[in-house]
Amino acid sequence: MRVLVAMSGGVDSSVAAALMLREGHEVVGATMKLWGGPSDSGCCSVADVEDARRVAQQLGIAHYVFNFTSDFERQVVGPYVAAHTRAVTPNPCIACNAHLKFGRFLDRAGLLGFDAIATGHHARVTTSGGMWQLRRGRDAAKDQSYVLYMLSQPQLAHLRLPVGEMTKEAVRQVARQSGLRTATKPDSQDVCFISREAGRGGFLAARIPVGGGRLVTTAGEDIGGVEALELVTIGQRRGLGLQPRSRPERRYVVEVDMGCRTATIGRLEDLLVDRTEVAGLSWSGAPLPSGAPVEAQLSAHGRPLPAWWEGGPESGTVIFGEPARRVAPGQAVVLYEPAAGGGDSVIGGGTAL
Repeated sequence: MRVLVAMSGGVDSSVAAALMLREGHEVVGATMKLWGGPSDSGCCSVADVEDARRVAQQLGIAHYVFNFTSDFERQVVGPYVAAHTRAVTPNPCIACNAHLKFGRFLDRAGLLGFDAIATGHHARVTTSGGMWQLRRGRDAAKDQSYVLYMLSQPQLAHLRLPVGEMTKEAVRQVARQSGLRTATKPDSQDVCFISREAGRGGFLAARIPVGGGRLVTTAGEDIGGVEALELVTIGQRRGLGLQPRSRPERRYVVEVDMGCRTATIGRLEDLLVDRTEVAGLSWSGAPLPSGAPVEAQLSAHGRPLPAWWEGGPESGTVIFGEPARRVAPGQAVVLYEPAAGGGDSVIGGGTAL
């Protein structure tokens, strides 16, 4: 089988390429050039491309660079910036997976005659009853199935995830045994187009007008202000400049109103909800019927919550079995099979409203 491996320059994708070779496949590596601006973090720096090239050289495979910068700007960076003007908290990594890594990259692989692509994501692809399933990675601490929820049956059919059955330490052990230069390289943690020097605030201020706003309590009391309301998100606790009171308690952003230029501050109980509206649904297989039990995951490494699905194929409501923190609009809500069924297979997911 001819396999095109998406090599980011990190240890996981390096080992993915090595494992595909061990299985006897014809392997080629390719790195996506996504961000054309300054980058000192994430997975798009010049150093990362060089690491990928050098690993491919160590493995004795060809390596190419695909320039998808215009697509990345249009489908990831542009929407990311625009979302902040609407009090929406986007997840650019999910957008990148949907449009670039499993969109343009997979399409390019098909055009070049490859049978499948492989990535270093910590998740698994299996089959059951003639259907492909996306499942959690074996290493719970590194599981990335949440950010891959949008993958369809045709995409899953052409995807290989070689490190999904491994712990992170096992991945690094393979890299060390193979002498790969990325064996001890730290994991990427940041959004690739946000530099440490400018930060999210500096990046957005260079692209959109950023203005101040008032902080008010749930009772309407004005308790201060923020310099950039566009940087405030629901659930936020730090960085608001709130002065401690005589009886200090944790306070959170429970609502953001861009029209009135206010952010409402409340207690944890003010942030708790029993349901969340979800739109833009993607399903791994057939859409769920209303009333179906699920496990809902509300962040990349959040605790799955027992819940029920009420809705149709494109939108609906996730009803929680216990109170949960409100999901910031724009964030992903991912549905897994119920715990009774194993709890590790992705059913689908969408975006919180």
